[in-house]
Amino acid sequence: MKRLVLLALAGLCMTAAAQQGRLTVVGDTKAGQMVEKHVELASRTRTVQGYRVQIASFSGTGGKQSAFNLRDRFRADYPSVQAYIVFDEPNFKVKVGDFRTRLEAYAFMQQIKDVYKGYLVKDFINPEPPEQQEFAPDDEQSGDE
Repeated sequence: MKRLVLLALAGLCMTAAAQQGRLTVVGDTKAGQMVEKHVELASRTRTVQGYRVQIASFSGTGGKQSAFNLRDRFRADYPSVQAYIVFDEPNFKVKVGDFRTRLEAYAFMQQIKDVYKGYLVKDFINPEPPEQQEFAPDDEQSGDE
């Protein structure tokens, strides 16, 4: 019985290996365009995993307006810190900061805790672009000696 199973498997492997040819995929050209658009958008979006401080969540009638009012008040108090409104049905959440580490987010949360009660949330953040440094050739190392 085992021999029969082994012979059958060997026969299948040989037939599968013997099949060679060309594969032509026929599809809608819009699907390819959508993939290209997705790749382009993804290359422009520069987010990384990090942390934010969520300072409020509103829902119901007037929830959206309350979220925008709180965001504007926060921006006035902390103009150097980004504030975001995220709609996570049925809630409008107000999240602040773009922190790479939990420790940075926690330190900021402690700084604002008297005015804005909040908690840490993992999120995709918009990191600051790396500082541009100009490198000028050194006169000593230019090789003109």
